[in-house]
Amino acid sequence: MIALKTDQKYYTTGELKDMGYSYYKIGQMEMNGKLHRINRTTYENLSYTGDENDFINAAAYVPDGVICLMSAARYYELTNFLPDVINVAIDRKKKVSTLPNWPKIKVFYFDATRMNNGVTEITEGGDSFRIFDIEKTVSDIIYYRNKIGIEETSEVLRNYLKRQDRQIDRLYSYAKMLRCESIIRTYLEVLV
Repeated sequence: MIALKTDQKYYTTGELKDMGYSYYKIGQMEMNGKLHRINRTTYENLSYTGDENDFINAAAYVPDGVICLMSAARYYELTNFLPDVINVAIDRKKKVSTLPNWPKIKVFYFDATRMNNGVTEITEGGDSFRIFDIEKTVSDIIYYRNKIGIEETSEVLRNYLKRQDRQIDRLYSYAKMLRCESIIRTYLEVLV
């Protein structure tokens, strides 16, 4: 059996089984205060010594989720807005069984086209979370501008346009795929 790493906060049952732990041993570790079950498939490692990361916590509770909208914009430093919830997208056909009291998670149900494009994985220590890339984030924010707010949307797009690593062609390809090309074109004409 492999010992639990102190730099990995969450383990799935499958990962624990692959490390040589039986269901009985996992239950014992839970009773002895080494693991805390957070849902049907995920355990929190109580000997974790790394930094707290809200996105990794969100990924543990919504394993198929992707950090999106204003939370992703904050990650990419496109906004000064401090969201009080973590925005997480999941496929329309999926469900979330358990949500934590903290961090607060707001779930957005995306269709398959919106969900399966532009996803990137970020690893920190032994944990990871999925997030939409910067161009996909900007196009989603513009698409949901009425829910997010026009001021916040304009700020995100202005900050995106200031970046040296921006890829306008990629932004347009997402806009075309997500059927919001004319809206993005209008925003760009106003801001440029």
